[in-house]
Amino acid sequence: MGIRRVLADRISGVWMITSLVTILALPLIIGAGLYLKAAPIMEQQSLYSLIFSSKWAPSTGEFGFWPFIAGSLYVTLFSFLLTLPVCLLSAIYLTRFSSPFLIRIMHPVIDVLAGLPSVIYGVWGVLIIVPAVSEYIAPFFGTSSPGYSLLAGGIVLAVMCIPYVLNMLIEVFKTVPTGLIEASLSLGATHWEAVKHVILKGNIPGIISSYGLGIAKAFGETIAVMMVVGNVVKISANPFDAAYPLPALIANNYGEMLSIPMYDSALMFAAFLLLIIILVFNLIFRYLIHKTRKQ
Repeated sequence: MGIRRVLADRISGVWMITSLVTILALPLIIGAGLYLKAAPIMEQQSLYSLIFSSKWAPSTGEFGFWPFIAGSLYVTLFSFLLTLPVCLLSAIYLTRFSSPFLIRIMHPVIDVLAGLPSVIYGVWGVLIIVPAVSEYIAPFFGTSSPGYSLLAGGIVLAVMCIPYVLNMLIEVFKTVPTGLIEASLSLGATHWEAVKHVILKGNIPGIISSYGLGIAKAFGETIAVMMVVGNVVKISANPFDAAYPLPALIANNYGEMLSIPMYDSALMFAAFLLLIIILVFNLIFRYLIHKTRKQ
């Protein structure tokens, strides 16, 4: 029995270490593979011209990725602005003010929304959000829009991210001891003051982490955003204009890469760029979490 137990312990230890090393190595392996495939275009053009040029003409060998980077940043920003208040206020209400019955109903609803394929959100966006932007929202602001726009992409992306961010915020707020809330109320604080000073200020690292993961997910979403954002190569911060995010560029054009020289390498560079941007987002949020924990 002793030999079998020692052997089982060793096998378990090796299996766990192997799994950990595999998980840690996966980003490096993916990044190295994308870099090697993108190397030809980086040798042909400078990194500055690839990232900051606005000229996109693959047939003439011009690959400027700035319109796609800007489109991704703008649609992610719009989705974040929509997600931030909805998730924060909903999580506060569900954890501190709602009845247990409502929470029991909301958890399956959140799980269902999180499990829906992105193409379903895209179809919903085409059928509901795009006509709403074209026929109601744009005229309300005194402008016109075909509906396929940054705003439509931001709304669809926000709805997709809400289940993930809301679920994380609920779990974060549940960690606040009820005694702290009751102590603040007994000292004369209002419910909002207790929420502000105990729940929010005490959970800033968790809030930042939740939104950081939500933004990273939003930036890399492809199908749903591609279906409603318009896919027009242009730079515009106008929410009613169309755009062309990086993930949509890769998804739309990967089948054409063999017919145009360097197109393969350009699309791999777009994927590599997407990986680097998401990594930078995560590092920024990790730094913010570290700073707020120290404070």
